[in-house]
Amino acid sequence: MKTHLSPSYHGTADGEAAGSIIAKCVHCGLCNATCPTYQLLGDELDGPRGRIFLVKQLLEGHAVSASTQLHLDRCLGCRACETTCPSGVEYGRLLDIGRKLVDARIKRPVAVRALRFTLKEVLTSRWFAPALSAGRLLRPLLPKSIRDKIPPRGAARARSVVAQRRARRVLVLEGCVQPALAPNINAATRRVLAAAGFEAISVDAAGCCGAIRQHLDDQEGARADIRRNIDAWWPAIERGEIEAIIINASGCSICVKDYGYLLAGDGAYAAKAARVAALTRDLSELLTELVPLLKGKLLTDAARHLAFHAPCTLQHGQKLAQVVTTQLATLGFAVQTAQAESHLCCGSAGTYSVLQPVLAAQLRDRKLKHLTALQADCIVSANLGCILHLQSGTTTPVRHWVEVLDEALCGHAPQRA
Repeated sequence: MKTHLSPSYHGTADGEAAGSIIAKCVHCGLCNATCPTYQLLGDELDGPRGRIFLVKQLLEGHAVSASTQLHLDRCLGCRACETTCPSGVEYGRLLDIGRKLVDARIKRPVAVRALRFTLKEVLTSRWFAPALSAGRLLRPLLPKSIRDKIPPRGAARARSVVAQRRARRVLVLEGCVQPALAPNINAATRRVLAAAGFEAISVDAAGCCGAIRQHLDDQEGARADIRRNIDAWWPAIERGEIEAIIINASGCSICVKDYGYLLAGDGAYAAKAARVAALTRDLSELLTELVPLLKGKLLTDAARHLAFHAPCTLQHGQKLAQVVTTQLATLGFAVQTAQAESHLCCGSAGTYSVLQPVLAAQLRDRKLKHLTALQADCIVSANLGCILHLQSGTTTPVRHWVEVLDEALCGHAPQRA
C-alpha cells in the first residue's frame, strides 16, 4: 500500500517511519479477525485495517476530525493484529505515530484533557499512594471505572521479605502503582527469586517505566521517564553489579525492552538505552531457570488448579505466554487457558479501562465468561492492570502467578474471596 506523503510530513521522521510501516500492509484484513474492538463494534474503522487507512489519509494531507481521533483512541494497543499479520506490519508503532499526529491537530474536550492529565501525572508520581488512600475514603462517590481499580484496604497487604546476600544479583523495577495497589506481587517476586538463589535489588530513584505516558500519547514525557530510569540504573550496570533487569509486570517489561527504539535518536542516551533493553527480562523468561531450582520445594496444600489469562503484552508483545503455562505445569500446577478467545484482550490495556469504560467492561465480561467456565481455584495473570480489571468482575481470586508460586513455596494457599 503506497503512501504519498503530503509536504507537511515528507522528510519528517514520523512521516517516513509511518509510510514505511504502511507500505508493508497488503490490506488483506486477517487482522480484523483478532481485533477486540472490531469484534465488538463491527466497524471497519475500529479495526487495524481501517485505522491504518485513517493514518494513511492523515499522512497524505486529508482532513482529520474528532471521529478520526475516536477510532484511534478505541484501539487497545493489544497487538493481537501483529501476531496475525502475515506481512509483519508493526501496527503498534504506527498507532503511536498516528495518535501523536492527530492529537497535534485535534483538540480534545476540556474534561477529557483533564482526566488524561490527571492519569499521567498522578499515577506516575510519588503522590499516588496518598491519592490511593484518599480514593479509598471516597470510593463510593467515584465513577465505577475508577472505583473498580481501587482494591479494598488490606487486600494489598504484603508479607515481609528477609533480605539476604545471594550469589546472583538482579535489579527489579518496583513500578509506579504496583507498590501501593498490590505490594505483595513485588514481595512475592523477591521471595521466589531468593529461594532460587537470586538477590533482588531496586533503586528508589527509578519510577514509572514510561508506558503510562506513552499510552496517553505523551511521547516526550515517556522519554523523560525513560531517561530518569536509565540514570538510576546505570551505576549498577556500569559496575557490573547485576546480571539482568527483571520485571514482573509484562506491560512494563515490554516497554523497557523498547527503550533502545524509543531513544534511538537521542545521542546522549541511545547506547545506554540499548544496553538497558538488552539486559531486561520479563520474570516469565526467568521461569525456565527458576523451575529446576525450585522443583521439590513446593508444598502440597497450595491452590493447584489455575486458569491463566495471558496479558496482551506477554502473549502478543513478547510471545511468552506458553513459557508460563509450561513451566508452572512442570512444577505441578494444573494450568488451563480459556478454550475460546484466549487471544483477545481483557479490556484493561493500561489506562484504557478508565478512558473507554464501556468497551473495557464488555471485553472483561467476555473474558471472564471463558475463564470462569474452567472452574479453577484461582485466575492468574502477569500484569497488574489485567489482575485488577478482571477481579472487578468476579469473586474468583485473581492473582499474579508469582504470588501463587510463592504461596506454594511458603505454604500459604490463596483463599476464595
